[in-house]
Amino acid sequence: MTAKRALDLFGGLALLALLSPLLAAVTLSVALATAGPGGVLRRRTVAGRHGQPFTMVTFRTKSPLAALPLLAHVVRGQMSLVGPCPLTPGHRECVGESRRRLSVRPGMTGLWQISGRSELPWEERELLDLHYVDHHWLGMDLAILARTLPAVRRRRAASGSTAGRTRPARLA
Repeated sequence: MTAKRALDLFGGLALLALLSPLLAAVTLSVALATAGPGGVLRRRTVAGRHGQPFTMVTFRTKSPLAALPLLAHVVRGQMSLVGPCPLTPGHRECVGESRRRLSVRPGMTGLWQISGRSELPWEERELLDLHYVDHHWLGMDLAILARTLPAVRRRRAASGSTAGRTRPARLA
């Protein structure tokens, strides 16, 4: 087991255990808010490591809490805590030269997350993902993890001060 996979496994398990009351509360809240079909989870097929597709699940909410179910994918080894943004298998970055992004697991967070995420043009997000693929190491992962929560907080504070404009949060 590599150090990165050990961090993912033990970090994912610890976060699931620590956040289980929050997971239960969000599940209940979303269930009460969405009376229609579809349930509490949103499903999307994404390309995993080596292009292996899997069904990624998130909560049906437009907040950072939507990404909490991704921790189960991290524990199962389909995702990593840190990695490139998950994309659908047919996405242009999953073919050709950019296919090298599939040599690592997609992540819950990454350079794209801490560098401005929704404010960045798609081309910059693509470059950040490829930079991560080419240069990742455990120290980089730890630095990205340390900067993720403050980055999410900054964006939430900035979007709260922007009257009339709301942006959906996207952690993955």
